[in-house]
Amino acid sequence: MSQYFDMGDVTLWNPSNGASRMFRRQVAVFEAELGLGSGIGPMEWDECQIDPVAFAAFVDALLVLHRRTSHAIVLALSEGFTATVVVLAERAGIRVDWERLGGAPDGPREDVQVSAAGMAAPPSGRSWSTGLREQAARLERRMPRQ
Repeated sequence: MSQYFDMGDVTLWNPSNGASRMFRRQVAVFEAELGLGSGIGPMEWDECQIDPVAFAAFVDALLVLHRRTSHAIVLALSEGFTATVVVLAERAGIRVDWERLGGAPDGPREDVQVSAAGMAAPPSGRSWSTGLREQAARLERRMPRQ
């Protein structure tokens, strides 16, 4: 069994029921964290529609939130979901502005982890988005459309 995440007549993703259920529950978590709807509609008859305008705003807000944190646990908990959303956005033709997001974060940092080792940061020579982009590329190959 599987479910369909569609934008109009185009299927963006066709995961198993379990993966779909877990993803939709995470959508609700991040909608609450961001105070913003995702544009991902309810699952009815194994199909849900994604509103492109609302989803584009959600993707941007999610990436800004991800960029503003340096907390290792928050990053670990959110990177898989964020990478999955990036794949869906790219399949939907939503442009992710990696250059803007790759610079200094807009606004103050949130969920900063300070320890004896300092704040979590990407390894030398890598930007904050490198790992996320690599994970999204790996998922792109594994996320079935149909």
